[in-house]
Amino acid sequence: MQQLIDKFLEYLKVEKNFSINTIINYAVDLKQFFEFCREKEDIQKVTGINIREFVVELTLKKYGKASIERKLATLKSFFFYLKKEAVIKIDPTGNVSFPKKDKKLPRFLEALEMGRFLDSISGDKEEDFRDRAILEILYSTGLRVSELTGLNKQSIDLTNNLIRVFGKGSKERIVPIGDRAKETLRSYLSKKAVDSEALFLNHKQKRLDTRTVRHILDKWSRSSKLGKHISPHSIRHSFATHLLDAGADLRSVQELLGHSNLSTTQIYTHVTREKLKSVYDKSHPRA
Repeated sequence: MQQLIDKFLEYLKVEKNFSINTIINYAVDLKQFFEFCREKEDIQKVTGINIREFVVELTLKKYGKASIERKLATLKSFFFYLKKEAVIKIDPTGNVSFPKKDKKLPRFLEALEMGRFLDSISGDKEEDFRDRAILEILYSTGLRVSELTGLNKQSIDLTNNLIRVFGKGSKERIVPIGDRAKETLRSYLSKKAVDSEALFLNHKQKRLDTRTVRHILDKWSRSSKLGKHISPHSIRHSFATHLLDAGADLRSVQELLGHSNLSTTQIYTHVTREKLKSVYDKSHPRA
């Protein structure tokens, strides 16, 4: 069984060009499923009933619909691959449907809140300069946290205010960077003790990882006293929402975010619609 999983993960890496983080998630999901039905040593004996029982188990353990959907998508991809490779004749996921996912509007900060948050990041240590640069860049560009940690010194073109980013599936895109973010980045580079390929380093002078970035955000969101939990994703949501509020078109925001499908970007139109309705209800005399 493990050999089949290893071959599938290699296929995702080589043929599908999936990111390391995505492949790790697939590996975790498959391990969880086969631990659940560990008596199925023969892949041919896995049935749709086993998969439905797995979904029930996840539901009882209070997994969210998005998590269950992701795990089902992993299983569907895995068994589709096995059928394509003629390892199995029948795909057990064929008649298993995805749970209906709750539509959640993305959490974001208002522009004034974001300004207050970014202005609250103080200190004159190297790590303070680094933190300011990280958070200004996240808001200025809308990068995913994994994209930020993957930045190299050569990724930055400060002359033309551009950053070269490698997103999901190693797809390259070029995004502009604002003057405020550029200046904080210049300040950080002038204080950076080690000349390394990686742009952002941890206290061990190694490339910063995504978990550390989240810890950095937790630290500064607590000290900002905004009373809100601020994550890398909520900054990305704020970036997109503020652009649309200011009149940016959806296609441009799609390109900046690195979304493959416009439908992924369209969730932000719901946010701006809700804001418009709120303004209308508060302002119109006969609302």
